[in-house]
Amino acid sequence: MKVVISKADFDRIVAHARSCLPEEACGLVAGSEAEGVRRIEKVYLLENADHSNEHFSLPPQAQFAAIKDQRANGLRSLGNWHSHPETPSRPSEEDIRLAHDPRASYLILSLADAGNPVLKAFSIVGGVAREDELLVK
Repeated sequence: MKVVISKADFDRIVAHARSCLPEEACGLVAGSEAEGVRRIEKVYLLENADHSNEHFSLPPQAQFAAIKDQRANGLRSLGNWHSHPETPSRPSEEDIRLAHDPRASYLILSLADAGNPVLKAFSIVGGVAREDELLVK
């Protein structure tokens, strides 16, 4: 799977994640999918209901509002994103355990190197994480 995100949306995710430090930041992504390419057209910046630097959960009301917005704008839910304030951008054991949607893209932003944020996309199916190609345009 190939995932495409705009530089502007990448920058919005980074800014939101930095504003949430030391906690993990999180949100949803929506857009379109065709011929094995997922195009992120809208990023939702949500509150981490857990207020933790080690895990996150999305507030249900915010998720419902995002889904309503996606439907109103003809977008498809593509997955979610969250930050790792101090660790690399790869799924933790908890991330893998909680990845219940095999169709979703799971984006992880590492802020471990403050000057060089790293965003990666993953598919997680049956407890196995596979890195997808991510293009920032």
